[in-house]
Amino acid sequence: MVDRHTVLASWAKVIRRTLDASGCDSAPLLAAAGLSADMLNDPNGRCPAQAMARLWRLSAQATGDSAFGLKAARHVLPTSFHALWQAQSASQTLKDAFERVARHFHVVTDAWSLEFTAQGDEHVVRLLAPASGIAPEPEAIDAAAALVVYTARSLLGNRSVAPIKVDLQRPAPAEVNAFERTFRCPVTFGADGNRIVWPNALLEARLDGANPELARHSEALLTTYLAGIHKDNAVAQVRACLAELLPRGEPSQAQVAQQLHCSVRTLQRRLSDQGTSFTGLLDSTRRELALAHLADPACSISEVAYLLGFADTSNFTRAFRRWTGQSPTEHRRANGSPGQTSPGR
Repeated sequence: MVDRHTVLASWAKVIRRTLDASGCDSAPLLAAAGLSADMLNDPNGRCPAQAMARLWRLSAQATGDSAFGLKAARHVLPTSFHALWQAQSASQTLKDAFERVARHFHVVTDAWSLEFTAQGDEHVVRLLAPASGIAPEPEAIDAAAALVVYTARSLLGNRSVAPIKVDLQRPAPAEVNAFERTFRCPVTFGADGNRIVWPNALLEARLDGANPELARHSEALLTTYLAGIHKDNAVAQVRACLAELLPRGEPSQAQVAQQLHCSVRTLQRRLSDQGTSFTGLLDSTRRELALAHLADPACSISEVAYLLGFADTSNFTRAFRRWTGQSPTEHRRANGSPGQTSPGR
């Protein structure tokens, strides 16, 4: 079963900045996760959630840093998540800001949810994974939880602000102290849920940046963007399906339709409604993945051909020359990545 959930591509740019700041080469990790430069260069683009989960996992392994997610949260920019930061910043109170995030969290990802609820004298931010689909990597939850706390401190203009407690489902990391320094409150690992608990009094303080008109305009932008995601979902679903099926050989339209639980005719109509076709998506998906894999010097050209479902290297080379005007070897030389020359699979 293909997981159809997506994540805003700017999350991958946040991870890339964090890797680069740590002295770790991000290019081969992005390629190994199946994420191309084209995907990251679209500020409103989306990536398959499976690919983003792979990137989190590979990044944590490459850096050996159990606090990688906490560090990634520090590399988020005000424009990383569309108009979400502007909507929060213009909110009347912290409670108002968190409610806006909960309403529009699917702008960031529809692979999991953020819930904000009252609980007696407290309010709780919960990070919830869906009953079906892939579970978020611990580093992704760490980053989201840290970002919630960093946001509160920034909006209130007080770096000493801290929640009452933080519960994380992940096992205790090697660097427990890093978590305690970040959250500045008791942190429980191996909990039955991911929660950040806040006192009501803190949430009701008026924010200096409150601007109801700007908040409304920002929310309108978020609503429009979410509507666009739903409209474009067929293309994202087909791309995710192709990325999963390609290593088994060139997928047919019937195979993809079966994976998406629709008829070939329905699939054709949905793609036509969005101004594209199955053949066009297969070709563009292969091109994007080829560029991503070729950026990884550990991946031989024959292995790239295999991963893209080509019968042999010569067929891949012809296709790549049609896409770029260069052979894969020429492309690697031009981009300073010689790669392996030995046969792959």
